[in-house]
Amino acid sequence: MSRRRQIYEGKAKILYEGPEPGTIIQYFKDDATAFNAQKKGTINGKGVINNRISEHVFTRLAHIGIPTHFIRRLNMREQLVRQVEIIPLEVVVRNVAAGSIAKRLGIEEGEMLPHTIIEYYLKDDALGDPMVAEEHIAAFNWAGHDEMQDIAAMAIRVNDFMCGMFAAIGIRLIDFKLEFGRIYDGDYSRVILADEISPDNCRLWDFTTNEKLDKDRFRRDMGGEEEAYQEVARRMGLLNGEDNSPGEVLDMDAHRSRLRTPAPKPKK
Repeated sequence: MSRRRQIYEGKAKILYEGPEPGTIIQYFKDDATAFNAQKKGTINGKGVINNRISEHVFTRLAHIGIPTHFIRRLNMREQLVRQVEIIPLEVVVRNVAAGSIAKRLGIEEGEMLPHTIIEYYLKDDALGDPMVAEEHIAAFNWAGHDEMQDIAAMAIRVNDFMCGMFAAIGIRLIDFKLEFGRIYDGDYSRVILADEISPDNCRLWDFTTNEKLDKDRFRRDMGGEEEAYQEVARRMGLLNGEDNSPGEVLDMDAHRSRLRTPAPKPKK
């Protein structure tokens, strides 16, 4: 497919004009950033792996009825997606204390939360993506009441599915970030899942050792970022082009009981 006009370049992806109206080509870069791009670097091969992982996850989510922008993967680094009007919110779903919530509330990292927590952050790099409440979202009309109900319901369903999907390959889903967008049919719009799902925006720990298999290795100068991303793809059966991951996710009641079992202390 010939290269189209560039529309936007972000920290991890470049968006190009798609081949048909209402479509976008999403290109995955190897660039890595943290702390609102205050730290920058490169993880070799990250874009290729994130493209495959995101394709796999979005395809499986579509099978359980989650509407997404994903259409198909085009090549090693590009996928064709629906063009959406991005809702300016980052939706963070947390199962285990880690990152900012552990620091803000003085909770030990790795502690199981009493229940899944959804947080909202305004997408604004200049402001540092501040955390906002639903009252702010309504007051400034970033999303409507019905849209927020749809977003929350989809976020919980995505979390339940992905917890089981990752647990089936020995990975604990600590938390993750979602983005949503609007697509229009005349005067009517509906909300669908957009962006990507990959080790860039998920915290993924090995179930037995709590070894970090995500971008925290870059954030915290731990090293081994390439190997961690590759390990996630390997367990999902994606490295050699074969999708041989488990066809079934784990029973969620049994999975939640397992999550509440004290885990080893995370490595520093």
